[in-house]
Amino acid sequence: MFERFARSWTLVKASASVLKQDKELMLFPVISVIASLLVVASFVLPLFGLLDLKALEQGEREPVWLYGWVFLFYLAQYFVIFYFNTALVGAAMIRLRGGDPTVSDGLQIAWSKVGTILGYALIAATVGLALRAIEERAGMIGKWVAGLLGAAWTVLTFLTVPVLVSRDVGPLEAVKESALLLKKTWGENVIGQGGVGLVFGLLQFLVIVLTVAVLIAVVATKSLFLIVSVIALGGLAMLVLALVQAALSGIYSAALYRHAMGEDSAGIDPGMLASAFAAKR
Repeated sequence: MFERFARSWTLVKASASVLKQDKELMLFPVISVIASLLVVASFVLPLFGLLDLKALEQGEREPVWLYGWVFLFYLAQYFVIFYFNTALVGAAMIRLRGGDPTVSDGLQIAWSKVGTILGYALIAATVGLALRAIEERAGMIGKWVAGLLGAAWTVLTFLTVPVLVSRDVGPLEAVKESALLLKKTWGENVIGQGGVGLVFGLLQFLVIVLTVAVLIAVVATKSLFLIVSVIALGGLAMLVLALVQAALSGIYSAALYRHAMGEDSAGIDPGMLASAFAAKR
């Protein structure tokens, strides 16, 4: 177990070395966040005019069309996320094969898979709506069950985008292949995702603690400019950490897929590869 954790964590560090070589890969999470915010605004803002909020507050049931609206929101949101994640993974694959990718290369790869990405977004939106229904209709138990199923779905589909990038298959086939590859990469998949999440979770916690500490000191000055500046810098630091985490996760999935397929990856320190891709016992 400890050997597998060490190998997985080394692979995460190797993914960071790829990001260091191709910092432009950070642009894909940035664009994804901006596009996602636009999607949220385009779906949420119209609701204020379409819904009778007072009636809902008084306990009336949501109109049936709202479920269709939520499904379309999920579909649009997942499409945006998967589209730019495909661009990121596609560019990372070029680097891992020894090439020198550009942002344009990644976007071209994503565009060539746009139909498949839409199909995958449709599957994910259906799953997301089903989990939401379970969570809302079964109380606390439903939330617990939906959380477990959501976590399982995340692990199961972690390699779906690398499969879409590397092979000419449909969305359902890609999800099935990701599930099959899970058997080969179970330890690295779970520990790698958890390792990245743990490290960045700790970093975000430290940023929050530091921001609160500095904010308490600044409040004593009664300077509105300093107070707003500290809050803004803290928020910016959290955003940067989230973007780096997203980029590393995409690169990691590409490297893990190549590992599962028995392929070597260029652009990563050979010593890291020797440790990360050590034969399993």
